[in-house]
Amino acid sequence: MQVLCAFLGDCVLMRPSDAGKAPYVARVEKIEADARNNVKVHCRWYYCPEESHGGRRQLHGAKELFLSDHFDVQSAHTIEGKCIVHTFKNYTRLENVGVEDYYCIFDYKAATGAFTPDRVAVYYKCEMPYNSDELMELLLCHYRVHLACVGVTIEEAKKLEHFVCVECSSDEDGVKRFQNGFASSTTNDLKPSAEKMIDVRASYEL
Repeated sequence: MQVLCAFLGDCVLMRPSDAGKAPYVARVEKIEADARNNVKVHCRWYYCPEESHGGRRQLHGAKELFLSDHFDVQSAHTIEGKCIVHTFKNYTRLENVGVEDYYCIFDYKAATGAFTPDRVAVYYKCEMPYNSDELMELLLCHYRVHLACVGVTIEEAKKLEHFVCVECSSDEDGVKRFQNGFASSTTNDLKPSAEKMIDVRASYEL
């Protein structure tokens, strides 16, 4: 059986024991071989929201993972392929999200269910943090907003060349250059506040 080449720090897809499950995601921490050249991979597991205390919540993105403190040793033969776990900032800048793309915001303690950081900024209108699957960037001020909060569907957003908030739309010289756009009067409520935070621990209570 051919072993996929992986290096320290790579994120890899690990074959689960149950063939009906999706591959697990892990980060390679160490690689070693014994006298018989059996290669072992020391890995640190990423957890998906469903595997965490409290399960999946509204604030989670479809491709979000948590970097856990769960370390393990697996045969290199269980590696099915490589993937990329981005920072959230880099993930939101991707023009096209591939099947191998994930992102991570939180570190996760598997035994206690604790998250780091344990507080994140929210928006005034919906009191929810970023959800990367439903974000659209404003053209001029570059804030990102939830589509549902500004009354735009994903299908409508894909047809827009740009999206302008009410403050920026007051600048006619800055907006008139663009033909296929949409101006919202609700985005003032959507800018993140450093003073208003959501307690992540409370969000994961059972």
